[in-house]
Amino acid sequence: MERIVEQAMLYDFYGELLTAHQKEIYGDYVQNDLSPSEIAQDHGITRQAAYDMIRRCNNILEGYEEKLHLLQKFLRTKEMVMMINHHARDILEQESDQEVVEKLKEIEHISNAIIEEY
Repeated sequence: MERIVEQAMLYDFYGELLTAHQKEIYGDYVQNDLSPSEIAQDHGITRQAAYDMIRRCNNILEGYEEKLHLLQKFLRTKEMVMMINHHARDILEQESDQEVVEKLKEIEHISNAIIEEY
């Protein structure tokens, strides 16, 4: 997984556990794609302080993931739901029994809703 995507996902999962100041700085970095220099200017701190805060927040969020594995579980669940969705589509293309087709359409609809929710 690309580093910035992973950082953004960690922030989505664990960002509320950061302090308000940490959330502002790290949120600007991962969500608003600001550089440490831009963050420093916006928040009235040095570039080095912004860089240190980003690194510290990243370490904190990675520590939460190492202990809780929520992101890992989410990605694994999403992958399994995508597989269910794929199999349901395959059966829909081959099956002719109307009742089975309707149930599979419902399964596909539910799995799509789960995928879209995350």
